[in-house]
Amino acid sequence: MTPVLGVTTSILGQPWRWRALSADTRDGVDGFGGDDLVTQLLLARGCPREALDEHRAPSIRAFMPDPSIFRDMDRAAARLADAVAAGEQIAVFGDYDVDGATSAAVMILVLRDLGLEARAYIPDRLTEGYGPSGTAMVRLKNEGASLIVTVDCGAQAFEALAIARDAGVDVLVVDHHKCAATLPHAHAVVNPNRLDEDEGAAHGHLAAVGVCFLLAAALIRTLRARGFFADRAEPKLIDLLDLVALGTVADVAQLRGLNRAFVAQGLKVMAQRRNIGVAALIEASRLTRAPTCSDLGFALGPRINAGGRVGRADLGVRLLTTRDPEEARAIAEELDRLNDERRTIEAGVQEAAELLAAEDRRVAVVAGLGWHPGVIGIVAGRLKEKLGRPVIVIALDEHGLGKGSGRSIPGVDLGAAVLAAKEHGLLVAGGGHAMAAGLTIAAGELVAFADFLEQRLAGAVDRAREDRSLLLDAVLAAGGVNPALVEALEVGGPYGMGWPAPRVAMGPVRIIKADVVGNGHVRAVVAGDDGRSLKAMAFRAADNALGQALLSAAPHRRLWLAGRAKIDDWGSRPAAELHLEDAAWAD
Repeated sequence: MTPVLGVTTSILGQPWRWRALSADTRDGVDGFGGDDLVTQLLLARGCPREALDEHRAPSIRAFMPDPSIFRDMDRAAARLADAVAAGEQIAVFGDYDVDGATSAAVMILVLRDLGLEARAYIPDRLTEGYGPSGTAMVRLKNEGASLIVTVDCGAQAFEALAIARDAGVDVLVVDHHKCAATLPHAHAVVNPNRLDEDEGAAHGHLAAVGVCFLLAAALIRTLRARGFFADRAEPKLIDLLDLVALGTVADVAQLRGLNRAFVAQGLKVMAQRRNIGVAALIEASRLTRAPTCSDLGFALGPRINAGGRVGRADLGVRLLTTRDPEEARAIAEELDRLNDERRTIEAGVQEAAELLAAEDRRVAVVAGLGWHPGVIGIVAGRLKEKLGRPVIVIALDEHGLGKGSGRSIPGVDLGAAVLAAKEHGLLVAGGGHAMAAGLTIAAGELVAFADFLEQRLAGAVDRAREDRSLLLDAVLAAGGVNPALVEALEVGGPYGMGWPAPRVAMGPVRIIKADVVGNGHVRAVVAGDDGRSLKAMAFRAADNALGQALLSAAPHRRLWLAGRAKIDDWGSRPAAELHLEDAAWAD
């Protein structure tokens, strides 16, 4: 394929190519066909031409499957319906991340609307670790729970769920993480990633909060069939879509099919600020406009996560389920403070981890004594972006036990590899999904574990990294990057994992001025041949080739720039700017 603008090697060493389109959507090799911009964006992301209308405005009605296609869904809904009718005490056992908090909140709010006040239980990351434990299951039983619903966890909790069964408490597992061939003992296991799933497997990209939403729909349908709503109103599930959108984006779930609908509709609900806790969180994040998909991942999500990362695991669920505006405001402010504390801790761990990442490994496995286990997932994600390969960061304690968190690159299933390592006896515990995984490991197994991953994943990593092409959706003159363009591009959203945001090339331009701002960001003002200027930002680029090129470019040299067109709304009048990902010399 002919490179876009003839760029075979950019400043960052990448060829520039058009994002892949099917043969019937191309008009030659160097541009798009005659379709409108949004159609081009949708087709380039794999949307079938016959499904364009439903993808332009993704609705829940168009993409929602019958919940009964999932194994154990009807069994789980029936057990929940029995508990609602009998007024049983239910405990919702969640994970301490955003997906876990939103999943727990969805279940608690649905049950509250049905007249049942469920209890939330979120384990402490530092003292209890991930997922259900036998101790916690028995404690919940002894405190009155006759039914426990695990959300965003439980798929690998064999021992804990066996203890719960022996204690006489029913457990419903609602999860999305990789499953083994054998399932844990539970009344029902609802998980699209069960190995025996048929139709439900097509929805394996759902976050746990999405699976919880489907269970809520199945529960309401079951109660409706039983006549439960003869004298009372049904809960409005649409009011929960803000939580579903938040958990889906924060868990980096692929924004395809139903997930796109969840996020598109959830952002509309969030803009109305119906949930008291979400409204307080938006205020604490200092957002003065309606939140965007990016805000869910980079502003709201990290604050929900902050509590679990630094020892206040239940704050997120409390915020999302409170009915008291004052309590919501206080919790949101506390989470904002804890997020600042998390950033400081994270910076120290990241600096140390970068020094340990071996350059000759396809999978970077780094471990450090005393690293805070609450930030290793974020550090793994940042290192993955910087190194362009899967990364696992492990925090070792004084007893020789390590808690690890990994992040992967597209095309490399890290969760399956970690599960295989567990089955080979290299891990105390472990699991996850394609793009992320968690584990517990004895320090003595670190070398063997790193070697196992290297052997298992080397081929997949090499294939994933073989083509380092930067994929483009459009080429524009400098004046073409304007608010109208940004607005047009957003129609093809929401964008995220599996549905990448549009990337444009623009130019040629000259650098009018460039400087370093903030934490190593490069800010540049560029101008086209027609004299029209534009602000461009290259984040965390001061020390790499892109940032150095911007800072040192001679006034007469022209460049092509590539990146994401965004709105800069800091000034009195919104203006467009380009968030740079690469550049290439034009002459």
